[in-house]
Amino acid sequence: MSRSQRATILAAGIAALLCAPLQLNAWGDHGHRLIGLTAAQALPNDMPAFFRRSAQQLSYLNPEPDRWKSRDESRQDYALNGGTSPDHFMNMDLLTSAQQQTMLAAPDRMAFADSVRAAGFAPGTMGFLPFTVLEYAQKLRNDFRLWRIAPDSTVRSWIEQRIIEDAGILGHFVADGSNPHHTTKHYNGWVGDNPKGYPTDNRFHSRFESQFVQAHIKEADVRGAMTHAPQVFPNLRSAIIAFLQTSNAQLEPLYELDKQKPFQPETTTPEQKAFAVARLSAGAEMLRDIWYTAWMTSAPTAGGAPRD
Repeated sequence: MSRSQRATILAAGIAALLCAPLQLNAWGDHGHRLIGLTAAQALPNDMPAFFRRSAQQLSYLNPEPDRWKSRDESRQDYALNGGTSPDHFMNMDLLTSAQQQTMLAAPDRMAFADSVRAAGFAPGTMGFLPFTVLEYAQKLRNDFRLWRIAPDSTVRSWIEQRIIEDAGILGHFVADGSNPHHTTKHYNGWVGDNPKGYPTDNRFHSRFESQFVQAHIKEADVRGAMTHAPQVFPNLRSAIIAFLQTSNAQLEPLYELDKQKPFQPETTTPEQKAFAVARLSAGAEMLRDIWYTAWMTSAPTAGGAPRD
């Protein structure tokens, strides 16, 4: 093969890589699938059988919204990735505790966006993660409600397809919320004042949630860390906000660990692994419980619709 032929092949290979879909995935494909799978495997027996049989599909669907981050689509008339990116995060540290209490009580994401603008922020900068999770949870509950009253087996099978699809997409955003990086402006290296000398490199996000998790975390690790019994949330919105606040509280511990020993595929310290497993299992338990809540609260009750 001549030098010019080798150069042509190399150039073609580089061009193919540059044209490949850009994947900056929360938890990476591996972590997202782990959360979806272990959540489904831990479901109570009183969930519908078709749902419990769908563990592998729910696992596959968990990374789905990240698959929408296609470079091909970003070149089209409408930027799908840019339009949906705020659904994946909430920069909670831009708000005081009082602001969180007031603004996160907004009746919907549009009212929340209005309050964010009034506070001097662009809504896309703040993110919509708690509203995204709540919206999909309500869609799923409505799906279950329709399934309960389906007129025949054919319609019921159609609704089952809708249920699995919505449950899988919901799972992605719950999984995002279990990673502290998705609750903060410090999502990819510390920004602004940094008196504690935290890492500032813009590879931290992928080093932690993709490379390290892919190299070290297995299904059995996550499943073994899921120690809480399934529960039905009396108030979905409050549970979702508390979940994200708990995740955000783990931000500095995450940065401290990376400061001591960076998260890398070759990193083998038990503290790093324990932290990643704890956050993945927290996401799996939260997802299982939201699915379970959507099912249990979809049944007709004398007291009317459950609170959100």
